[in-house]
Amino acid sequence: MVEDATAPIENVAELQLGKEFQDIHILSNAQVAVILQASAGYAVSRDEELNDVYRKVQRYVNRFTSMTNPEKEHQEVVDELDNLQDALTAFRKETEDGDEQELHPAEVAALMNLVATDTMVEEAVALIPSLSRFPEAAIDEILDIIRSTIIRIVS
Repeated sequence: MVEDATAPIENVAELQLGKEFQDIHILSNAQVAVILQASAGYAVSRDEELNDVYRKVQRYVNRFTSMTNPEKEHQEVVDELDNLQDALTAFRKETEDGDEQELHPAEVAALMNLVATDTMVEEAVALIPSLSRFPEAAIDEILDIIRSTIIRIVS
């Protein structure tokens, strides 16, 4: 296989993503789990069988989703996840030179997948290296947004 020397080098740690990742809507595992759960309920009500790929994807996202509370209405969880995504998407932090930094959609989805109330700044940066461009206080602020949403969902 010959590599194209003119092709841009992709590096998620530096948010250098390919053109496939421009103008897309990224979903977190929790959002996918909620969508699949709702569509599975719809399929059952119509007496339709779920295929093997569907079940495998459902098992995968459920393994990595701790944001569940059987007492919460489906719409409540969807609303909380949408609010979390909106809050992370709207997050802005001013740099020393007066510019504003914002989270990339891939970072938003990755952060939503952390879903742990005890995630520390160092761990978040280790898992999502591109966050290192933010000061620690800003990353902690981001993690606080996630923590408060998780607590609302699981309580």
